[in-house]
Amino acid sequence: MRMARNRLWLAGAAPLALALTGCMGGSIPSASTPITDSEAQQGAEYHPQFLAEFGGAMTGPQAAYVEQVGKNIAVHSGLGNARESFTVTLLNSSVNNAFAIPGGYIYSTRQLVSLMNNEAELAGVLGHEVGHVAARHSQRRQQAAQRNSILGVLGAIGSSILLGDSQIGNTVSRGLLQGSQLLTLRFSRKQELEADDLGITYLSRAGYDPRAMSTVLASLAAQNSLDAQLQGRQNATVPEWTSTHPDPQARVQTALAKTQGLADGVTNRDTFLTRIDGMLYGDDPEQGVIEGSDFIHPVLRLAFTAPQGFYMVNGTRAVSVNGQSGRAQLKLAPYAGDLDSYVRRQFTELGGENSRLAPSSIQRTTVNGISAAYGSARVNNGGNQLDVVVFAYEFSNDRAYHFIAITPAGGGNTFSSMFRSMRRVTQSEASAVIPRRIDVVTVRRGDTVSGLARRMAYSDAQERRFRVLNGLGSNEGLIAGQKVKLIVRAR
Repeated sequence: MRMARNRLWLAGAAPLALALTGCMGGSIPSASTPITDSEAQQGAEYHPQFLAEFGGAMTGPQAAYVEQVGKNIAVHSGLGNARESFTVTLLNSSVNNAFAIPGGYIYSTRQLVSLMNNEAELAGVLGHEVGHVAARHSQRRQQAAQRNSILGVLGAIGSSILLGDSQIGNTVSRGLLQGSQLLTLRFSRKQELEADDLGITYLSRAGYDPRAMSTVLASLAAQNSLDAQLQGRQNATVPEWTSTHPDPQARVQTALAKTQGLADGVTNRDTFLTRIDGMLYGDDPEQGVIEGSDFIHPVLRLAFTAPQGFYMVNGTRAVSVNGQSGRAQLKLAPYAGDLDSYVRRQFTELGGENSRLAPSSIQRTTVNGISAAYGSARVNNGGNQLDVVVFAYEFSNDRAYHFIAITPAGGGNTFSSMFRSMRRVTQSEASAVIPRRIDVVTVRRGDTVSGLARRMAYSDAQERRFRVLNGLGSNEGLIAGQKVKLIVRAR
């Protein structure tokens, strides 16, 4: 969650975002038509909104390297003036994802780049996104979604995920899910198949190892499984309601089969690892950090604890708390010093301008010395009833934060412990929040996986984190002289 001039980024999410978690196959369309002026204009309109939604653009040598690789792979798309027409951005986001919007705008999060192990994998991911642009997939999905507005598209998806198709469900879910980094517009399965095929084709044309597409997908699948383990989820795949595409594990073998008969190519592993050495890993303290079940924001000077069995995702405009028995978000809205009015306004915005969503009453309380107010409302959703709670905290005369929580009717206590855990963070606590970074080291004779893994800046699952980060199988060892990634605290 990020602050800008004493407020959160409130720009809407671009409606055409996509995640690199689809499946593979399909025919390759013609892609020789240059990007048109109207497409470029549309992309330029969405680009700043997209940056605001996903942590902003990174700068410096690492961002320049990603841009270089992206533009080089775009040349092989057949699009006229591809190098000049594409805008390639490294996003300051801790979510494993890559995206494309019309007009030649492609993106990768730094977290996904951190998961890669060579330049060919980076080129494969960016080539996949170039393929979506070249095949005009975004434009086709816009037409299918009857492109009303950014929030309208997001709301249409969110309502079917969370609350069904009722009118109150549409509006409430739209307000809850707005700002979540997980919520993106799905491309069709066929379009994902085409983009994968195009990405592998571009790899081969550029002289990269085309198998890099399958290896990066394997790493993403392994990371999904590890995340599930760490978050206490039984299902090792990304939950359906947070997945924009099928599980990447299903794509690995298909991607590998696609490379049969293609010539081997370079991976540029050492070059890649050298270039990403020192890159920020995980949450940026400027946006707050998740440590287990705790969230702490050293800039906003607040902290809270998620309920047992729930896991968090730190988005740019909200912290999402997800579980089987409910969902919640911590957000910020303009505050004028009246906490009761603040709570009522959140209900109004959740329900939309034409709704009557309002709390039955507003209760005042104090949480760890912080003035607070809360209210709840019950809504009908296709025969089912849901409870909506807004719990707000006054941190100063002009600054307040609030949780929005939705549970099945009668589940109001689901988030009680979280509501009561909100607290201020001291300066010493804030100063103790140190970011993690990638440290690329060369394996020495006698080094072992377990030995190097103990240097990882985590208290749990050190060896598995190390293996997933470096694309190592469960029984795979190290070779003296090879470069590997560690995650360390940046002092």
